[in-house]
Amino acid sequence: MSEPDTGENAARIAHSYKQLKEDFVSNLSGGSVIEVAQVCAVAPVVTLLWSVLQSRQSFFKPYTPLAFVIDYLLNVGALLLSVTLYSSSPILLNILLLTAAAFVYAVPPSTSSKKKQAKPNNAKATPSSSGLSALSTKPFLTNYRGNMMVVTCICILAVDFRLFPRRFAKVETWGTSLMDMGVGSFVYSAGIVASRPLLKERAEGKATPLSTRLIRSFRHSLPLLALGVVRLLSVKGLDYAEHVTEYGVHWNFFFTLGFLPPFVALFQSALAVVPSYAGLALLLSAGYQLILETTGLKAWILVGARDNLLSMNREGICSFWGYLAIFLAGQDMGMVVLPRSLGGSSPSSKTSARVLLTKMGTWAAVWLGLYFLATDFTYGAGLSVSRRLANLPYMLWVVAFNQALLFAFAVVDVVFFPQFYSAGAGGDARAEKEAYETATSRVLKAYNRNGLAVFLLANLLTGLVNMTVPTLHVGGLATMGILVAYMGAVTGVAVGLDVWNVTIKL
Repeated sequence: MSEPDTGENAARIAHSYKQLKEDFVSNLSGGSVIEVAQVCAVAPVVTLLWSVLQSRQSFFKPYTPLAFVIDYLLNVGALLLSVTLYSSSPILLNILLLTAAAFVYAVPPSTSSKKKQAKPNNAKATPSSSGLSALSTKPFLTNYRGNMMVVTCICILAVDFRLFPRRFAKVETWGTSLMDMGVGSFVYSAGIVASRPLLKERAEGKATPLSTRLIRSFRHSLPLLALGVVRLLSVKGLDYAEHVTEYGVHWNFFFTLGFLPPFVALFQSALAVVPSYAGLALLLSAGYQLILETTGLKAWILVGARDNLLSMNREGICSFWGYLAIFLAGQDMGMVVLPRSLGGSSPSSKTSARVLLTKMGTWAAVWLGLYFLATDFTYGAGLSVSRRLANLPYMLWVVAFNQALLFAFAVVDVVFFPQFYSAGAGGDARAEKEAYETATSRVLKAYNRNGLAVFLLANLLTGLVNMTVPTLHVGGLATMGILVAYMGAVTGVAVGLDVWNVTIKL
């Protein structure tokens, strides 16, 4: 009897395991919108607990090694627990965190905390007269974007383990899930900060020609498109498991991100007709939805043959328009939250905070109402959410959800750190910077500062783990150990870059 060909057996085993991994993330139906909200609510609740510790006890200032450990456990560890060990009981986790916050709040504030909050600066000065920029980096925006990056980094690796619930993984076609929300939130968050150069142009009274905007946008796109090519070659070359119906045969998320800037530059020219990014987002998404419903485009995306380059990548190409609408909606919110002055030429801190929260709350209610009208079967259009199509209901769900989440972070910010708004209204740049540092988690600030570079690192580490560890055969305890070590490495690099004052722009 001849000995078996070990090379053929190894190849057969590798192929069967690759197929097993692809099946593990395919044909999923997701979970409920309410459950996604309950899991994501952990982020602002953790920020509430962090804010109570900081505002009442000045726990994170000075930033000692113990402070870093607690910062990591709260802003990374709690989010990791919400998608693993507490995935079936996110309400319980939120209650435990709120209970801890209430306990800390009941403890008398430290002396140093009292001194920092005593007599905020009420002097009024406009940003121009004080030397402050017309734009401000608000703590709640850093906390929101940092939390979004942390959850994204956790999920892209955790999804490959059995401990991560299948209902949290990306849905095949129709339905909602945590990771479906995550990819849309990434784009929405990018849209918010992309409004910064537009606001600077307005403040300076400049109007950049379309040709100049396109050249700048292509420069910004090239690194992202290059990353998309590198990922494509890596996946194909290493025979890495892939989910074709997610974006297509060759397309990936980096290509979507890379093509956004030039198209956004083109759509900015339409502001002369529709003077609102939110209006542009709705028109684009509604027009795309109309085409889906009245032509054969929907059927072609879902069941069409893959017989040419276009059809092979139809999911990525067609869903791009939905993501573009999400990006534009994010820009619209950026025009609200980034300007320093919100209540007149020289608003008080209370006026500024009140106007900010009113605007954010109103927009959140509007988007939630539109989502209800699009998806409700009794009072609305009864449309189903589809991340694969990035259709109108998906766009409205992502935008409404992120508006509400951002509003929650803003409320925590305004309640516990009013001195930031006092400093801004008083025109004290140094006091505002100090108040920002006081009100912002060092870990979340680090994730926000180099978000795309950290995301790339997380992708590389995810690939490394998947190539060296049979993730589908790993038990719960070992899974948690791997995820904690992985997030520790990602967080360590992110915080290290921040400590060394390094900003990597891609």
